[in-house]
Amino acid sequence: MNSSSHPPPGAVEPAGEVDRLQLQSRVWEPSGRRLLNEIGDGRGARALDVGCGAMCWLRVLSDWVGPDGEVVGTDIDEGMLAAAEHFVTDESLANVTLVKDDLFRSALEPSSFDLVHARFQIAPLGRGQEQMAAHLRLVRPGGSVVLEELDPLPWHYIPPAPALAVPLRRGVEVQGLIPLLGDAFRKAGGDPDAAATQLELFHDAGIEVNVRAEVQALPPGHPYLRLPLQFATALKGVLRSFMDADDLDRILGEAERELQDPDRWGLTFTLVQCWGRRET
Repeated sequence: MNSSSHPPPGAVEPAGEVDRLQLQSRVWEPSGRRLLNEIGDGRGARALDVGCGAMCWLRVLSDWVGPDGEVVGTDIDEGMLAAAEHFVTDESLANVTLVKDDLFRSALEPSSFDLVHARFQIAPLGRGQEQMAAHLRLVRPGGSVVLEELDPLPWHYIPPAPALAVPLRRGVEVQGLIPLLGDAFRKAGGDPDAAATQLELFHDAGIEVNVRAEVQALPPGHPYLRLPLQFATALKGVLRSFMDADDLDRILGEAERELQDPDRWGLTFTLVQCWGRRET
């Protein structure tokens, strides 16, 4: 699997996965534009969005490279590429091309991109060193690699939502959904601590790394407040492999009730963005 923040292998993708990924992309688009402003003028560049899923940075990069540039979006999931194709058509992104490609066995031409971007790929898929090596193979000398991963630490709700973010009750070894999701990604072969280690990937590659981070406030009723429950639904099979089914169902039910509170708002996880230039 190789697309933007898909559930890890072994999970079941829900029917609303396309909607979730496009919502996620819209939520974080402003942070992508701010990062690209720091990188500099991209007019005429050739940019790659690895694991673009249904949207990811396709629109952001299309604007950044301009009409004389080119954006390539890749994914291994044909359904996601079909959704991305609809998006590209609807948005009239004439400089965007979509290609089915496997991150770990890429058939793209080496050293052919001025910028390579990947978001939420290491957390669900792991193999961070292999992913970085693949990106470095594709970016030209002098080009930029951009990685985005999430740190769940600030992810919480106001008023508190125990089933979503903290232990359900004292004396019982049952966690809230957000910490359980990290366990599920880890069990499925992912790396939920990727945000804390991605700087090392740049350092190990000899790249001077830049880093920035953002957290967003979500007002009551914002659809992105439902993200933990959406992840848990997609990962239900993995979650049931290491916890009692009744406990899981109880947490899911309580989390759903918490999300019905019309006054509940929240903070997202931290989006950690790292980037640097390949010198040689």
